[in-house]
Amino acid sequence: MPELSVVIVGGLHADARKEAVARLLTDVPDSVVLHHDLSTATAGTVVRTIRDATGIVAAGEAPLVNDCACCALREDLVPELLRIRDAGGTRMAIVELWDSVEPKAMAEVVTAGGLTVTGVLTAVDPALVLPYLGNGDDLAERGLAAAATDQRTVADTFARQLEYAPVLAVAASPEADDEDRELLAQLHPTARQVPIDGLTVPAPRRRRLSSLARAALAGFDVEAADAAQHPACALLPADADAHGVATLVWHRRRPFHPERLYAALEDLTCAAARSRGRFWLADKPDVLLHWDAAGGALCVESAGPWLASLPDAAWDMVPPVRRAAAALDWHPEHGDCCQHLVFTSPALDRDGLEQLLESCLLTDAEYAAGRAAWKQLPPAFDTLLEV
Repeated sequence: MPELSVVIVGGLHADARKEAVARLLTDVPDSVVLHHDLSTATAGTVVRTIRDATGIVAAGEAPLVNDCACCALREDLVPELLRIRDAGGTRMAIVELWDSVEPKAMAEVVTAGGLTVTGVLTAVDPALVLPYLGNGDDLAERGLAAAATDQRTVADTFARQLEYAPVLAVAASPEADDEDRELLAQLHPTARQVPIDGLTVPAPRRRRLSSLARAALAGFDVEAADAAQHPACALLPADADAHGVATLVWHRRRPFHPERLYAALEDLTCAAARSRGRFWLADKPDVLLHWDAAGGALCVESAGPWLASLPDAAWDMVPPVRRAAAALDWHPEHGDCCQHLVFTSPALDRDGLEQLLESCLLTDAEYAAGRAAWKQLPPAFDTLLEV
């Protein structure tokens, strides 16, 4: 079958997303846009449209799967893309995701279906980054839930959309200032930022693709993207401080006291617009814990064991990228066990935040008591971890 490039464009900033999709459709000849509208789920179906530069060329419906609109999208997406490919004549299929659909899941579905994802873009309006990161509303309250059981918030959904994509399609925003642009840069410093409204070359004289189109066709590695989000080897931001926005990277080799950390969670969660990373609890010394906070809400979950707690024979089953990340951070006594948390926000109180974090660590006496004593500390996080 002829090769079909699949480009995924997502983001809660709907106007920016639509602008990016329209630009790609204009810039790349023989391209189409495939879109599933999940807002129709209350009627029991998801509406699918396919359009090219002239308008809608096909439309249909996909029934809900287990009362889940996003599940219907998963089931319908690959078959529709295969039909587009097999029909021939299409160079690029732009998958425009509905507002709250996250690109990670869809990129994995498309790749598993045997198709080639050449780009994943999240469209962003810089002026809306902070308002969306600070929005703790449930998606359901905004009519953006992808399933009846969807418990995500606007803030955490936007954060994942933003941080997964290696390319950010950035809308021209008169309302955005230097602080807004700096916040975007610090939240995802490894992303390639491409303006949506770059120079347009008239079709008769077009000799090369726009920067946005080139980014969409540059290639995408779904395994590398997944590893970049995993708490054990995530590509977290570095220390920064510019235009009123700061990023604090806090790294320590001593575990947290579970009760003191639990008592400080609200203050730590609200200290920054976005915080994430991995952490080490004294009463669970073998468990790598994931910290993920946005919009004043915190998600804490187990990400499996630290490599230091695994027998040597089990290391062969660990992905190479995980082993490489651990090797870079290895300590002769504790291995990869550590605190590695990153806080990004305008007006960040770095000193106050560091003092609060330090106060949650084991004291010298508690640390010297050893692991057997650590495990006897009150299990303050069992409720959060659903133990």
